[in-house]
Amino acid sequence: MAVNDDKDASAGSGRDLAGQTFLVTGGSGFFGDFFIGQVLQRGARVVNVDIVDSVREDAALTNLRVDIRDRAALATAFGSAPRIDTVFHFAALLAHGDITEADMLSVNVQGTRNVLDLCVEHGVQRLVFTSTNCLWGGPVGHAIDESLPAQPCEAYGEAKLKAEEILLADKRVVCAVIRTPTIIQAGRLGLLAILFEFIDEGRKVWAVGGGSNRYQFIAARDLTEAALLARCIDKTELFNVGSDAVPTLRETYECVIRHAGTKARVANLPTWLALPAMRLTHALHISPLGPYHRRMIAEDFEFDTSKAKRMLGWRPTLGNNEILAEAFEYYRANKLAIQARSGASAHRSATPMGGAIRLLKWLS
Repeated sequence: MAVNDDKDASAGSGRDLAGQTFLVTGGSGFFGDFFIGQVLQRGARVVNVDIVDSVREDAALTNLRVDIRDRAALATAFGSAPRIDTVFHFAALLAHGDITEADMLSVNVQGTRNVLDLCVEHGVQRLVFTSTNCLWGGPVGHAIDESLPAQPCEAYGEAKLKAEEILLADKRVVCAVIRTPTIIQAGRLGLLAILFEFIDEGRKVWAVGGGSNRYQFIAARDLTEAALLARCIDKTELFNVGSDAVPTLRETYECVIRHAGTKARVANLPTWLALPAMRLTHALHISPLGPYHRRMIAEDFEFDTSKAKRMLGWRPTLGNNEILAEAFEYYRANKLAIQARSGASAHRSATPMGGAIRLLKWLS
């Protein structure tokens, strides 16, 4: 069974999902599994489609190992339930490791076309899709609303934008496209595991530019509520979601350090030195910090979420500080299991530091 962090989310989208059947793509990943746990608790039946084996078992859950690029196999998944009420399309190929641009296009674009076309063929009238804040390659100086044209600077953002365009232009299915910042909840690891290791061991936490930038997160439980509310819309719409009252990264780091009770402290890494060094070490394959991560730790980013609040009646329940403190507590309670973990999705595993960050750790 999965680690049970399926805490009850707000009741805004209705507690009772009995009689509903959902097909979830990417349901074995970090957010997909959390979402499935929530809707199973509320009485829904779920068909999970993923290329990774699920760690969750339930009488109301059907796990199918399917690549969404394989239309025939995906069609079989659609046909595995008498009726599918909503498809939640969370599957995506991220820019990790040796993933190529062609791979990302085939999964994130062609895979999305397959999901959409099979919704039509199987009479599924509603599709909810999670997009990304990687649609912008740099700060824009204000909170981003749904009208601002996207300007991706990397292959992942470009692929997700193309998938968005396919869904928003289609008139056959009601599609809710939800743009989300970094999703965090207990169990989220990836690069956060590096931050948490520094804090847990009482080391310096290096903040680019002193950590004065504000970078928005969202709790998995709040995104779950947004997705469930969005399944009820009457026409295709685009929504932004994210936490409210975004603090600086320094404030968030200091909050987690206080929560941890260690001797860790925030230290300043000058921007003029940090950003060129990050570009070089990533190019040399001795650091996992790519273009998206450089933006996350050095620049401002925030979505304007007023449309989702107005049209869906959605509200975030957790802020950045609470979200990251919860995720740290999970890390600290499960360190040994995390170190021994293999075969998990990228966000359920600790990202290897690489030589550059190991050197920084030694200096801390």
